[in-house]
Amino acid sequence: MKKLIVLLLVFALVFGAVGCGAHVEQTEAEKVTVVLDWTPNTNHTGIFVAQAKGYFEEAGLAVEVVQPPEDGAVTLVASGKAQFGVSFQDSLAPAFVGENAMPVTAVAAVIQHNTSGIVSRAGEGMDTPKGLEGKKYATWDLDVEKETIRDVMTADGGDFDQVELIPSTVTDEVSALQSGSVDAIWIFYGWAGVACEVAGLETDYFEFADIDPVFDYYTPVIIGGNAWMEEHPEAAKAFVAALSKGYTYAAEHPEEAADILMEAAPELKANRELVYASQKYLAAEYIADAKRWGEFDPERWAAFFNWLNEKELLEERIDPDHGYTNAYLPE
Repeated sequence: MKKLIVLLLVFALVFGAVGCGAHVEQTEAEKVTVVLDWTPNTNHTGIFVAQAKGYFEEAGLAVEVVQPPEDGAVTLVASGKAQFGVSFQDSLAPAFVGENAMPVTAVAAVIQHNTSGIVSRAGEGMDTPKGLEGKKYATWDLDVEKETIRDVMTADGGDFDQVELIPSTVTDEVSALQSGSVDAIWIFYGWAGVACEVAGLETDYFEFADIDPVFDYYTPVIIGGNAWMEEHPEAAKAFVAALSKGYTYAAEHPEEAADILMEAAPELKANRELVYASQKYLAAEYIADAKRWGEFDPERWAAFFNWLNEKELLEERIDPDHGYTNAYLPE
């Protein structure tokens, strides 16, 4: 009996050690770098939520979030120095054509619809595109930007050539409008438009997508490096799935998500009211009318690229179906 007890103890120790060893041994996490398009803001909240909530870690990923270099997120992702990044369909278009076309693909839409448009001081006649005639518009002097405004003005019976183009140095839309240095600014409503509301500045605003559906393109988007995603398809899917959880959480819990964003980027705490208000606004935009976060509508993607081709705004024609995929999104 004593020998039997000793044998049982030995077996227990051996198998217990093996069991413990199984828990200790873990697969090394896949390292992933995500490069933002700008300083941290509410467009990026889902990334920081996924990081803070452990969604990336659960997916076997060690994710580092970095801010963009001078040559931008697309170049960094295309070169393989980052695996994912934040960009925009309109700025991706020129990167997809020519001899030096960038090997990147949009894998998820951060928000479903283009919420950009023109903001101006209220009551000064710029509530429609025609009203920009004779007014000072802060321009980035980009061909796509100017052709977009020309298009919507023409549709409204206006003349783009009558707009006074002021080279943009705007870093604070509220101050720029209040000072009168410019009359109209192209903004993304989720941040700058909400900032005007929080500041109590009365504004007029029109959205490009409301005027012509061709401008309901995807901005911003998550891009991935083609070579890395082809070599690591499961890790790429795991990353996008974790990101989907992060943005879905932000959509359902905007205040808590805003807190997570500000913990990750403490400099935003100086604008706490704006962050909360912006996060609440975007909570309804992340998924909106799509069946899942991140989904691309092929017709909407192609419509904008077809418009670029029609206006001959790129150095060569672009395949309207190029540059995006829904294949990495979770079912």
